[in-house]
Amino acid sequence: MTTIVHYLPIITTLLAIWFGIEILNRYRDRRTGPHLLWWGAGVLIYGIGTLTEAITTLFGWQEPIFRAWYISGALLGGAPLAQGTVYLLMSRRVANRLTVVLVTVVAVASVFVLSTPIDTALVETYRLSGRVMEWTWVRAFSPFINLYAVIFLVGGAAYSAFKFRQIDGLGHRATGNALIALGAVLPGIGGSFTRFGHVEVLYVTELIGLLFIWAGYRVASRPAKGLSPVAVASAS
Repeated sequence: MTTIVHYLPIITTLLAIWFGIEILNRYRDRRTGPHLLWWGAGVLIYGIGTLTEAITTLFGWQEPIFRAWYISGALLGGAPLAQGTVYLLMSRRVANRLTVVLVTVVAVASVFVLSTPIDTALVETYRLSGRVMEWTWVRAFSPFINLYAVIFLVGGAAYSAFKFRQIDGLGHRATGNALIALGAVLPGIGGSFTRFGHVEVLYVTELIGLLFIWAGYRVASRPAKGLSPVAVASAS
């Protein structure tokens, strides 16, 4: 049985496409900053995850859609966004090395997700859950990947908010990063509920989280008043 909450991923998907294109257009205009590429890709992958949820609501559970949901959501829900923050805050060498590690772990985990048998007795027609995977140990990958996302996405935004709060003229960036940190936490909370069979909580937190991240991105991207471009760059 479906409720109005089950249809929220449709809205989230449309917003994610709009937001992702906005970030990639900014990268196209600036032609600098690999962090924008990672952020844009991350938001679009986020949208792929919510698209699989929308398809499940509209057409029922399907094995390929489930596997795509787990890879795009449980494994890649926040990792690409976190990697964008890594490129923004760290040296290119360190960021590249962390990229190799992250991509390797996600690739290995994805192979297992695609290979695990499915316990059809646990399948629910309009609800998604990792419990249907017979290789239950595969689910152990997502907490480690999500911890990486929390450390660099949430932690990076919180660090930036604290740093910009201390600089006159950049208070909007502190506010924007605080909103991003809050928005990044929410889907993780919702994902924890899916382990107990409450996927509806995830649908709500995905939408609210994306809205907070988008709002934070917009606020933080506003031009700084009263500061030269050089001063802004040195503070970033």
